[in-house]
Amino acid sequence: MEESKGFISFSYKFFIAVILFIFVFVLSMILGAAEVSIKDVWIAISTNINSDKILIIREIRLPREIGAIFVGAALAVSGAIMQGISRNPLADPGLLGLTAGANAALAITIVFMPSASYMEILISCFIGAAAAVFLVFGITAAKKNSFSPLRIVLTGSAVSAFLYAVAQGIQIYFKVSKDVSMWTSGGLIGTSWDQLAIIIPFIIVGITTAIALSRQLTILSLSEEVAVGLGQKTATVKALLFVVVTLLAGASVALASNLVFIGLIIPHIAYFVVGRDYRFVIPISAVFGATLMLLLIQ
Repeated sequence: MEESKGFISFSYKFFIAVILFIFVFVLSMILGAAEVSIKDVWIAISTNINSDKILIIREIRLPREIGAIFVGAALAVSGAIMQGISRNPLADPGLLGLTAGANAALAITIVFMPSASYMEILISCFIGAAAAVFLVFGITAAKKNSFSPLRIVLTGSAVSAFLYAVAQGIQIYFKVSKDVSMWTSGGLIGTSWDQLAIIIPFIIVGITTAIALSRQLTILSLSEEVAVGLGQKTATVKALLFVVVTLLAGASVALASNLVFIGLIIPHIAYFVVGRDYRFVIPISAVFGATLMLLLIQ
């Protein structure tokens, strides 16, 4: 009965969060250097009519807003997962070395592939972020029975420091600091439909898997002993959740660079609104993250 009431209460809160998200999305579409109306937005989305305003909406604003929605949702969900697994309220996706890996890959790409296209740089950043996570897990798993949240976080911090040093060394030696800084400052300016077509599937798969594993994450966030006592295969669940974090945060960092702080802030707002049950935290974190990201890019 209490669980039923919890779902009903969550439904109301989620509905309000969605309404707020829609309101912010509409505002983000009509506000900007070029004045457009809600009617212009509707025409751009629902028809094939072309004009200067319509093209601005269809080719510049809409891809940027869609990118912000998915990046914000992905970072928020990955942050909630990290805090749940590590039981550390200050954890965020950056602790797995994602940002540092992307920065190192970016510096290497700019130096050795100076004519690389935007898409090639995007893919290299994603690969760098994923490689950093696998490096963290490889070092953590080198010692038997050491796959603990604390060890993963400490290893992630060490790997991040190393990869940041590699990135800085490359920038200084090859004098590409300015070029790298243009990418690592974070943002979604210039986001295109082609980039979204690569990134969005990863994010959809990641969020869907996170929701499917939300009950196990709730149990895991209580304590390791409780999870084992309830028959949960903790190693398998952790491995799946870390893969999800890699997909979500890696794709987001590749597209929007250093904005992982959203993964630290949003889960705490979600805890305040719906409590610590990750069946509720993950969906509402996705909505709050998308809303905050829409506000940040204005």
